[in-house]
Amino acid sequence: MKRKSVCAFALAAMLAFVGKPAMAASGNEAFDPVEYALPLMGTQSSFELSTGNTYPAIARPWGMNFWTPQTGKMGDGWQYVYTANKIRGFKQTHQPSPWINDYGQFVIMPVVGAPEFDQDKRASWFSHKSEVVKPYYYKAYLADHDVITELTPTDRAALFRFTFPENDHSYIVVDALDNASYIKVIPEENKIIGYSTKNSGGVPENFKNYFIIEFDKPFTYEATFADNSLKEGAKEQTDKHVGAVIGFKTRKGEIVHAKVASSFISFDQAAVNMKELGNDSFETLMAKGKQAWNDVLGKIEVEGGSLDQYRTFYSCMYRALLFPRKFYEIDAAGNVVHYSPYNGEVLPGYMFTDTGFWDTFRALFPFLNLMFPTMNKEMQEGLINTYKESGFFPEWASPGHRGCMVGNNSASVLVDAYMKGVKVDDLETLYKGLIHGTENVHPTVSSTGRLGHEYYNKLGYVPYDVKINENAARTLEYAYNDWCIYQIAKELGRPKKELELYAKRAMNYKNLYDKES
Repeated sequence: MKRKSVCAFALAAMLAFVGKPAMAASGNEAFDPVEYALPLMGTQSSFELSTGNTYPAIARPWGMNFWTPQTGKMGDGWQYVYTANKIRGFKQTHQPSPWINDYGQFVIMPVVGAPEFDQDKRASWFSHKSEVVKPYYYKAYLADHDVITELTPTDRAALFRFTFPENDHSYIVVDALDNASYIKVIPEENKIIGYSTKNSGGVPENFKNYFIIEFDKPFTYEATFADNSLKEGAKEQTDKHVGAVIGFKTRKGEIVHAKVASSFISFDQAAVNMKELGNDSFETLMAKGKQAWNDVLGKIEVEGGSLDQYRTFYSCMYRALLFPRKFYEIDAAGNVVHYSPYNGEVLPGYMFTDTGFWDTFRALFPFLNLMFPTMNKEMQEGLINTYKESGFFPEWASPGHRGCMVGNNSASVLVDAYMKGVKVDDLETLYKGLIHGTENVHPTVSSTGRLGHEYYNKLGYVPYDVKINENAARTLEYAYNDWCIYQIAKELGRPKKELELYAKRAMNYKNLYDKES
């Protein structure tokens, strides 16, 4: 494994001042940084007071799907908070922040006694004492149901392991959530399929997250529900809010596995994504997940300092390597394809999403350029595809354009990568898209492109009295973004008149100075 030994003080500007405790450096033990990454860090948050606004994202680095225990109610952006004491289900999530919220989510929950599907009735007490939380593995004991739930993911699939008590009425609930969903039970294949359309915006009309769940135990009970009405024996439902309940008789300590995969393209593609699990055992998949995290976290090895600082560093690095997530899939022929969250078509090439550049252009993307240039090349190619499919580079995407924050910092992300050697293949489209963003604003998402560009380009600032908020902030961001465009224009040998234009606009920040004060 390739490593870069970096002094702690040099990394402070990027993440945190941390150190490697003597206990981790002693002996002949393998370097194991993932064990210092704490997914629960930052979860003791609320709407009123943030200590991080995070949730435990159980995932592979940059994985398309994350999994998390759900303590919050359906649709709550604070889907897991440390102070909660009940779990409502185990959710496939794509949420980048509570403010942006989630999309394409669905929930799996084991219950015993009665086939409860209501999120409050199926919920179970749990304790952090019985919870094991690692980037690649999650385990919790559900006290109300006497069931241990474990999960370990790949990029687009996951394996669940449920340990049931002795009970004639053991069930697993699958909730496709509301906003129009579909579910079908296929008992002859020990399978449930469905799709979720739940989202918080930024999706085309044909958006669906198709999922497949395969069990290794035959069903003795099948039911579906639609809008709080359970129908025993029914195998298929389409309605605003649907789900399924399957059941079986279990012995004490009996283990039931569930293979889960999903796709934004189709059920067929979800079946292809299921192949990521192969025939691996739960322990083998866990080991592969651990290795995937150690491969990326192990790029940096810090020294000195305390155990807490060491945990802080690798916990922050774990968070830094979750987003932007992969929004592409590998088809049956081995081709990279993606469902476009911009035009609803299935197209070739890379796509990444769930990040906002106002939040990340200063630190995250320079860090990726430095440490993970190959991965960032894929991300940059995905940005080119976003422009081709929507007419704009994204500024905040989840999964498509979202109205959030100010600035045109896609210019910074794209130019920074190019100037540091992470170069996209289609340079002509890159530059064309940069210029387009300086002269236009998205017709429905005003934070994409440049709101107030007509004032800025003419006056050198966005005025206060034109019914556009954050005028000073926009002017400052646009000036810096113009400086970035000026840098790549010089690199590309653009005409002198063009260079002079962006050199001049880069100085527009001076227009905000009040010389008298």
